[in-house]
Amino acid sequence: MQILLVEDDIDLADALLQTLKREGFAVNHLTRGQHAIDAVETELPDIVILDLGLPDMDGMDVLKALRKISADIPVLVLTARTSVEDKVSGLDLGADDYLAKPFEVAELMARLRVFGRRASSLKHSGLVIGEVTLDDVSHQVQVLDDVIVLSRREFMVLKALMENAGRVQTRDSLESKLYSWGEEVASNTIEVHIHHLRKKLPTNFIKTLRGIGYIVKPESK
Repeated sequence: MQILLVEDDIDLADALLQTLKREGFAVNHLTRGQHAIDAVETELPDIVILDLGLPDMDGMDVLKALRKISADIPVLVLTARTSVEDKVSGLDLGADDYLAKPFEVAELMARLRVFGRRASSLKHSGLVIGEVTLDDVSHQVQVLDDVIVLSRREFMVLKALMENAGRVQTRDSLESKLYSWGEEVASNTIEVHIHHLRKKLPTNFIKTLRGIGYIVKPESK
């Protein structure tokens, strides 16, 4: 799951980045509201964690802009503004949740898990293509009746391919779902994940379009 963290408190952001990455999230960090708007216009993350006290523009204006880009992207407002009026304004503008500073990391993680369950429910959690079934709730993959063991990143690659069945996924697009900006990634990392997946999945389930990317076709057997 890819998170965009918009927070100008560098110490807090660094602590959150370490925690979220340790929990298996791909996290990208920005300190300015306009940069966040530009980033979301380019590629939708799975969740936005948004501080309201940003240096270049008010977070409420960022929230309005994000809602114009996408009505569905989950936005968790993270702020020192604790008045009821501020909370109501944020929720009315489209925030999905509101967490006041200071907060316990455990509470933040619990709220992110709620977002994850909600997203899985909306996507029906179970993806079935040919002999392969992927359950995003249990993080389990089966080939016919056999459960196969995947690493976390192998699971994420397979999920991205199956969710976009019939559409080519480039190496860059797959990397963006697995890794944070600036994270050092070997040039053949995605190829290695694909290689390991192919050894565990039916023959030709994942097809390569040379020089373009990878695809899982809905009719794959």
